[in-house]
Amino acid sequence: MHQSSRAIDYQELNGRLGVSELSPSAAEAHGILCAMMCAGGPEAEELWIAELLAGADDADLLTRECRRSLQDLAERTRGEIASTQIGFTPLLPDESAPLVERAVGLYDWSRGFLYGLGLSGMDASRLSEETREAFDDLASLTRLELGDLEDSEDNERALMELAEFVRVAAALVYEEQETPQEQRG
Repeated sequence: MHQSSRAIDYQELNGRLGVSELSPSAAEAHGILCAMMCAGGPEAEELWIAELLAGADDADLLTRECRRSLQDLAERTRGEIASTQIGFTPLLPDESAPLVERAVGLYDWSRGFLYGLGLSGMDASRLSEETREAFDDLASLTRLELGDLEDSEDNERALMELAEFVRVAAALVYEEQETPQEQRG
């Protein structure tokens, strides 16, 4: 039974990704997927699953469960990214998780997004200056030191702002890939 309408459980997906030789977190896997979808490849989902499950035993029950979870996530994400409304949100640890865990999730998502853009073969030189700046900012996120991040209202606010930034950065990439370059100027 296919349950794409069911919310994807972050911790459950984290556990299922244990079959992947890449050992990504759920956030990193989702970042890779989003980048590949935003880059516009018609087989983004299939290539993403193949990348994550390369070397995994397809006959193994855990691999099949992971594949099903990844397919559900891809289906839901495709609908969110393609939506004209602002429904897309990065898959991150639950808001009740400690601040450091959520910050690491955002770090992982950003790292995954950049990795996914590389996998998709996107030519960054063909993107607008605004989108290239967003890439640079995403790269900066992957260099943050999170080990001694204090749980404070200021850090909570900053994390919310960064989460909104990565959502907008992904939307920028998607919109540019959907709009022919000659229309962008």
